Amino acid sequence: MSRSVRTRPGASGRALSEAYDTALLDLDGVVYAGGSAIVHAVESLAAAREGGMHLAYVTNNALRTPDTVAAHLTELGIPADPGDVITSAQAVARLIADQVPQGSRVLVVGGEGLRVALRERGLVPVESADDDPVAVVQGYGGPELPWGRFAEASYAVARGVPWFASNTDLTIPSGRGIAPGNGAAVEVVRIATGAEPQVAGKPLPPMHRETILRTGAERPLVVGDRLDTDIEGAFNGGVDSLLVLTGVTDGAQLLAAPPQHRPTYVDADLRGLLTGQPEVVEADGGFRCGGWTATAGGAEILPGRAKSGARGRLELDGDGAASDGLRALCAAAWTAAGDGVCELDGGKALARLGL
Repeated sequence: MSRSVRTRPGASGRALSEAYDTALLDLDGVVYAGGSAIVHAVESLAAAREGGMHLAYVTNNALRTPDTVAAHLTELGIPADPGDVITSAQAVARLIADQVPQGSRVLVVGGEGLRVALRERGLVPVESADDDPVAVVQGYGGPELPWGRFAEASYAVARGVPWFASNTDLTIPSGRGIAPGNGAAVEVVRIATGAEPQVAGKPLPPMHRETILRTGAERPLVVGDRLDTDIEGAFNGGVDSLLVLTGVTDGAQLLAAPPQHRPTYVDADLRGLLTGQPEVVEADGGFRCGGWTATAGGAEILPGRAKSGARGRLELDGDGAASDGLRALCAAAWTAAGDGVCELDGGKALARLGL
């Protein structure tokens, strides 16, 4: 069944922590950055939890175990148990276990998180293509992962052994900058073999399935900072999402988002869990939210695309909270784009908001 195209951020008359039973929270860029808690995260999550919302932490990083992640969160002042953490290693382990007999050997190219997840599913991690594995699984192994591990994976995959990947994020943030992620490592094996892996992590359905199975959420809200993993994952799972602007996504990327990357709600940070979300309404030939009105000025609208031209830009008038202005701009941009991508210039409008 086809779904309608989102053309404006949603509204909620209740605090999101009351409207949804479970927050499925991404970690880096949402809860912490560079190992430290993001501003307002600790107190916002504490208030949401005290109000009865279940908090679950969902990560594509397959290197660390749930125990390690939970310990880190607790150190930051965010109490968490290992059962509150869902990783792409767990999702890919279930994906493999659904296809091979219990007790099967699986060649591991990655870290301890993968090995723990495989054992949890009754599978046996092995290190060599000569150990007769029935599957190969690849996950982020950290910067010290030896190059020879990719060779072992390639030998097995070239022999026809089914190949799985926890996720295909090309990059991963580190304390020193952006580093190659598991997706870059997957490309090495793909180039060597010409094969394609089965992938479990966000934004694909196996990760959403794993999250729902482990949390029992009935009204989940995905909370993330990335359009192509967190928000698209929510879209693929048919659940609502909240984009926070504390991570990698900026205003220009949000305005240009295709339908599968458009969040249900937009807010500055995790304080957005504790409030309702204002309605964006049509007004004065554009869209109003709070004290702001946004219009698509001088746009030549073609099917599925708003083309930029000499006067093709997004206009913003009014005053008020920056988040309200951004919501109004999203409505103007997404409506102009329809099921395509908005190419109208929003730079001046975003600058007014300090974004």
